[in-house]
Amino acid sequence: MSPAAEGRARREAAPAEEPAAARRGGAEEEEHAQEASAERAQGAEAGADLARRIAGIVDDKQGEEIVALDVRELVDYTDYLVIATARNERQAKAIHDEVHLRLKRDLGLLPARTEGDREARWVLVDYLDCVLHVFVPEMRDRYRLERLWGETGRLELAPEGEARE
Repeated sequence: MSPAAEGRARREAAPAEEPAAARRGGAEEEEHAQEASAERAQGAEAGADLARRIAGIVDDKQGEEIVALDVRELVDYTDYLVIATARNERQAKAIHDEVHLRLKRDLGLLPARTEGDREARWVLVDYLDCVLHVFVPEMRDRYRLERLWGETGRLELAPEGEARE
């Protein structure tokens, strides 16, 4: 199981892990369920905020065709995919480096996994709640992730890829 799936499973299973003798009755149980639901909603909002922040950083480095896909209903290893195009391998590497630097500096976040950063034709950076894909044009045309994930919703981003307030 991926680290994201493990974390999500722990968050979702926490209320159900109480022993039968410790379960609350009536109004207390309903209140507990509402609190758990609120925690899940906060987690989803944190993932959306991270996706918007990553999209903004990509935009700052002149990434193009930036989209954020909401895949929460389809997969359990992440909540959002941010997909962007870099004009060439050098720009793809620069986008990766800037996202890595700023999220580490500003939020103390390091990716769980990074792939493709040496060749920089398709760079994948996994922050668990959000996965960034940076493609050079030929690779984006070949893999067409937006078509693969066609039934997903899109997270609203500003026209330039920056977060809307």
